[in-house]
Amino acid sequence: MIERPRLPEPDGRGLADSTLAVHAGEDRLKSGNAVTDAIFCAATYTFPDTQSAVDYVAQKLPREEYGRYGNPSERVTERKLAALEGGQSAIVYSTGMAAICSLLMAVLKAGDEVVLFDECYHRTRELCNKHFGKFGVVTHQAPACDYDRMEAAINENTRLLISESPTNPHLSVVDLERFAALGKKHRVDTMIDATLATPYNVKPLAYGVDYVVHSCTKYLSGHNDLLAGAIIASEEKLEPVRRLRGATGMCIGPQENYLLLRGVKTLELRMRRHNENGQAVAEFLQGHRRIEKVYYPGLASHRDHEVARRTMRGYGGLITFLIKDADWRQTADVVDAVRIPRIGPSLGGAESLIEQPMVMSYHDFSKEQLEAVGIRENMIRLSCGLENPEDLIADLEQALDR
Repeated sequence: MIERPRLPEPDGRGLADSTLAVHAGEDRLKSGNAVTDAIFCAATYTFPDTQSAVDYVAQKLPREEYGRYGNPSERVTERKLAALEGGQSAIVYSTGMAAICSLLMAVLKAGDEVVLFDECYHRTRELCNKHFGKFGVVTHQAPACDYDRMEAAINENTRLLISESPTNPHLSVVDLERFAALGKKHRVDTMIDATLATPYNVKPLAYGVDYVVHSCTKYLSGHNDLLAGAIIASEEKLEPVRRLRGATGMCIGPQENYLLLRGVKTLELRMRRHNENGQAVAEFLQGHRRIEKVYYPGLASHRDHEVARRTMRGYGGLITFLIKDADWRQTADVVDAVRIPRIGPSLGGAESLIEQPMVMSYHDFSKEQLEAVGIRENMIRLSCGLENPEDLIADLEQALDR
């Protein structure tokens, strides 16, 4: 009989995040007596006899049958993520967008409507507006953190309220209690993409949000070496979502799952440095003569600073800023002059990354579309990694002072 970790019920609640990140969801004694969970490179799981197969189906026994429906080490990752978020259950996916797509497919049908804040990740907006629109789902957008406008868009056909928090790249912070209350008032489910916050900085389920989604590619894995996603919610709400994942095959690979499980174990240590670096660099940028504006919720000048201060433990490593009186080429000169951050579109890894959203993430948008979503040609997005903050600041200073 394999013994579970002796953690306070349920799922280790009451323990610190660092302890949960290391131990939650894991068996105390593992295959081969190893301290780490094994990688199961199996597409199929066999049965000793026909009766065992019959018992598995009839009694829903906790074992695997086929790789598309689950993997033993994948279950460990799911239990760990659920514990970190304070949720009952989790499902991991091949990517963050696969997680969002799976959730939408499971809860929406033709004629249903969704309302999202207009600063949601642009691929989420595209998925709702362009792709689900073809199947009869109607999407409404409200200005970020305008709860009155969001409520005005809710009607009898509304099934889901969606937001990111903090948003990317403007870093607006949603008042999660108010957002969840809107859903409860109108009996509409709520979903928060908390990729930029991570469970270390905020736990949306504690405020009454129904679904939390992560691109585990970012901070949760933390090393820029895998693609993965996750949804965390109650068992009841995730049951149809899990069945759909089995039908669509949006499952994570065994190697990626192993890397994610390994990365999550250092989440608290890494997030402390990301938070420290983000705050220090944002304060430096705000005081530099060449900077027009800095978007970072840890700054008192940020529109949502009070909400962030009240609801978040830290503010992450992502910073967006505008170069004063610069066109896109002059902005690119700053990006090209830094020596530590590398030019790339992602975030949340050990290495700092830098980009111009207009060039990298919104390259297919027209001028009018860029203006509509607040993407400026003098805008830079910087994901602070785990480097020394003084080195990052010195590097940015030399690039800006050229």
